[in-house]
Amino acid sequence: MFHRSISYRIFSIFNAVFLALLSFICIAPLLHVLAVSFSTSTAADANLVKLWPVGFSLDAYKATLSNVFFIGSFGNSIIRTVLGTAIALSLSILIGYALSKESSEFRGRNMYAWFFIFTMLFSGGLIPGYIVVQKLGLLNTVWALVLPGAVSVYNTILLMNFFRTSVPKALEEAAFIDGAGHFRALWQIYLPISLPSLATIGLFTMVGHWNAWFDGLIYMTHTEKYPMSTLLQTIVVQRDLSSMSVNADEMKELSNRTVKTAQIFIATLPIIIVYPFLQRFFVKGIVLGSVKE
Repeated sequence: MFHRSISYRIFSIFNAVFLALLSFICIAPLLHVLAVSFSTSTAADANLVKLWPVGFSLDAYKATLSNVFFIGSFGNSIIRTVLGTAIALSLSILIGYALSKESSEFRGRNMYAWFFIFTMLFSGGLIPGYIVVQKLGLLNTVWALVLPGAVSVYNTILLMNFFRTSVPKALEEAAFIDGAGHFRALWQIYLPISLPSLATIGLFTMVGHWNAWFDGLIYMTHTEKYPMSTLLQTIVVQRDLSSMSVNADEMKELSNRTVKTAQIFIATLPIIIVYPFLQRFFVKGIVLGSVKE
């Protein structure tokens, strides 16, 4: 126990109030979207809804869940996110492990490292990238959304530095003495120790794939192939329903504000559900390696 001065107590109260206000500011837009989605169309169109539903109604969610285009795009986003995260993590792990070795262990290591760093400074551009995807026959497939950004050099460098600084070299040497190879050492030594960093990078990659909309807009020419973020951008931002192939009544219902907010909330729900399970790894992965004894 130690004596807390008056200034310390004042600071603690001010800090708690400030963080509470900051948290409320961050969560208020989501609460507003949720409130509008559960409100009646009249109340929503009249801007009467703040943080609590006015005239509770589930019509917006019924219309959203009965929309085959939205359900299909939701499935497309799940497939893209799972497949893209798995591929990106696998490649980042393999490349990061190889580049974490010294030049004496991996001949040409510096050349490969600069090869990847070069791609962070210069890119081929949008049009050459589109031509490559087109010539490979990847248009209107999930591979057009996954493969062009499969290797994240930033995540690879993070893993490379983590492998070099946070995994004891003695563990790897002991594994090699016992007859293990590089793949076994990576699987049984590096990955278990690197779980917080892997979870952090995986979360960043997952959110990136889930929120990406522009690549779906340029690589997908059929509406049923759109990922969810691309479909929402088309409907909510551009307000373009001409490609939805729906009748006038359904088009009017889709343009309703409550339906749009319901779609937005459903789009954010998977990340909201997944994040609490990865939060403990996320926080640890951010600070891990920042302090050394």
